[in-house]
Amino acid sequence: MGEAGGGRSCGTTRELQKLKQQALAYYREHDVPRRLEELLNATFYLQPADVYGHLANCFSKLAKPPTICKVVGKNVLDGLGLPTLQVEIFCTIQNFPKNICSVVIATHFEVHENALPELIEAEEAERSDAVSTAVQWVNEAITQELRGAAPSNQAQVDQVLRTFFENKVQEDKERKELEKSLEDSTVPVPLPLIPPPPPPAPPPAKKRGQKQGMKDTLTEKPITPPEPVEPVLCGSMAIGAVSLAVAKTSALLGSNPLYFNIAFLKHQQEQPAKLTVPLLMVSLVSCGKSSPGKLNLMKEVICIPHPGLTAKQGVEMLMEIQKQINKTIEMPPPPKAEPKKGHDGGKRGQQLITGKMSHLGCLTITYDTIEQPLLLIQGICANLGLEMGTNLHLAINCAAHELMDYSKGKYEVMMGTYKNAAEMVDLYVDLINKFPSIIALIDPFRKEDSEQWDIIYNALGSRCYIIAGSASKSISKILEDGNISTPKASGLIIKHTNQTTMSDLVEITNLIDSQKHVAVFGSTEGESSDASLVDLAVGLGVRFIKLGGLSRGERVTKYNRLFTIEEELVQNGTLGFNEEHTFVYLSEEDEKAAKALETAAAVSAELPEPTLPIFPTEAVAESATA
Repeated sequence: MGEAGGGRSCGTTRELQKLKQQALAYYREHDVPRRLEELLNATFYLQPADVYGHLANCFSKLAKPPTICKVVGKNVLDGLGLPTLQVEIFCTIQNFPKNICSVVIATHFEVHENALPELIEAEEAERSDAVSTAVQWVNEAITQELRGAAPSNQAQVDQVLRTFFENKVQEDKERKELEKSLEDSTVPVPLPLIPPPPPPAPPPAKKRGQKQGMKDTLTEKPITPPEPVEPVLCGSMAIGAVSLAVAKTSALLGSNPLYFNIAFLKHQQEQPAKLTVPLLMVSLVSCGKSSPGKLNLMKEVICIPHPGLTAKQGVEMLMEIQKQINKTIEMPPPPKAEPKKGHDGGKRGQQLITGKMSHLGCLTITYDTIEQPLLLIQGICANLGLEMGTNLHLAINCAAHELMDYSKGKYEVMMGTYKNAAEMVDLYVDLINKFPSIIALIDPFRKEDSEQWDIIYNALGSRCYIIAGSASKSISKILEDGNISTPKASGLIIKHTNQTTMSDLVEITNLIDSQKHVAVFGSTEGESSDASLVDLAVGLGVRFIKLGGLSRGERVTKYNRLFTIEEELVQNGTLGFNEEHTFVYLSEEDEKAAKALETAAAVSAELPEPTLPIFPTEAVAESATA
């Protein structure tokens, strides 16, 4: 018995000794003894009140950096109660999974207020399918692709997402080709071709001395048919949402605001000394195609506070204007005067002005002429002691693609009033001449009317921003082509939707800056309460931010976020100041010269001289002297 017990004791001792040696080797491999000794010695000299808290802080700095362990996609509702995508990021931190953040991305779908029920149902089905597919991508493939990735390496994450998306595009292409081949194989044998009808008889020859009619002299050039809609791959919003969620995760783990990390990416891992808050483009009223009045041309009448004002000061000023607009709408119309003989008694000033809140966060007002909404704001500003063109400027979102009547080949600027593309140019020039405080026109034409874009840019580009929103190509297509000059414009509205990653946003803003255009970071029509796009706009250093009106929670949330960022920059002493509005007008010769200078600069590593800007006051003076 004794010998047996002694044998077991020796075996246990040997096993214990072996475990001790393994433990010693393990700790030495991870440099634990030396670090622990240094930490305990330092703690003894510091003698903190919370010993274990101090040790925990020190050990946390020695822990492995967090890595992504899971990405979760969810179907949630946006500000209009429509489905959209939410993405959550889980990271392994000190051996435990933790939910770090979530983001909600807005869909690219436009809101059609007066659309046919069939169109609404079809778009709802398409939206639902897009969100469901995105949720599936995130929860199945993307979470596997990103497991173990460091959220701090945005470029690597975006490259993984880009590769994944390219594979999905290829799969979709192969699927469509297969479906087409199957359809072709099942097509029945065609019947014999019916001979084409004879060509129409030529018009009768004019008799000698017959005068040419007006229709012959004023034959209008046929409009360019609409281009095919740029395809959006179902589920692509998963890419943009995950990229944003990873950027936000990295910022939170580093205890930094998101705009700080975006600026870090923008400036190639160097933090700029100053950050500017983009100038506000605030929608005050809407008189577009969906408004009940006759006026269609002005989907948004936008106010831009003076660059010298802070964002908060600008919003406070516009809130006063908004209150006066509300009072005007609530005010009953003046009594009708007795109509004079031969005159209509229904005067324009006696029109009942009604309004309702639109999905854009601004009032949709009943107006019948182009001047009415502008005169309304101009009169209110005069009553408040504000000078148009000094304290604030205006911009018009024309949304021309919504106005085209293809049966007539003209834009329906007012109900029953149609204008061709050439007449639209004259209309805009007259409007800017009459209201010089308008410094931006957004989508004045369809993207197909490239000739008119050139004409209006040459006519107004020296005193007004000509901005392409819906008329521009998608960010992916622009980056693929490397060209932002089609259509010819002063600037672009960029939006974070679909497969646009953080790296894409940095690249597109660099391209816009390099070609002396202005960047407007815009919200989509169906927004969520996620305010991340404000951080993106600040970090990317865009000139303007367009968030819609000063109503609706999903839009006000973003204005509040802008105020918070502005206060943080002031406290940190890093708030930069916006310059006065300038218009860099480039003629064809200037563009050719600029390209030549850029080529020469790339060879000699010298920067080309900047084009001299034109200030609004100078532009107004020039137009007055002209």
